[in-house]
Amino acid sequence: MKHVKKVSRRTRVVTGGALVAAVTLGGIGAYSASATTSAPATQTAVKADASNKNLTQSTHLTVDAASRAAQAALDAARKDNQRVTVAVVDRNGNTVVTLRGDGAGPQSYESAVKKAYTAVSWNAPTSELAKRLEQAPNLKDIPGTLFLAGGAPVTAKNAPVAGIGVAGAPSGDLDEKYAQAGVAALNK
Repeated sequence: MKHVKKVSRRTRVVTGGALVAAVTLGGIGAYSASATTSAPATQTAVKADASNKNLTQSTHLTVDAASRAAQAALDAARKDNQRVTVAVVDRNGNTVVTLRGDGAGPQSYESAVKKAYTAVSWNAPTSELAKRLEQAPNLKDIPGTLFLAGGAPVTAKNAPVAGIGVAGAPSGDLDEKYAQAGVAALNK
């Protein structure tokens, strides 16, 4: 049988007080650590610039430019009475804007995004990329890609900055025509 030492009332009060103080100070410290106005973090952000060799820069379309391009592609399709979906992705393949035209089929949304992603990934129209499947049929196995006509890259200084994908017209050639209309709207 173990013998338990009895603790005095004074020891219990001091220990309890220390515990309350530690929890309170810990809470205040956590609150202070999450404050948004930290001087060191602000100084670090100010020092990060283009001359820092640890950083790279890339060019992306603005949301306004992506919206203009998507609307131009949708308008071109509408003139031909085609029901399509238009997607614009950034350099990293992230969707920036998607416009689903009235009456566009349910499959057109995903197809437009994948065509845009494929065009920006290889910096080439997807109609050209579809032809490459003859020499490299495994290309079609890359997740998120679609090697059908209808995707067009957007470039700046010969580097891809976005992709425009269109899906839903009865042929990929039409889809790509509308995607190219979106690219042309950016050059105006």
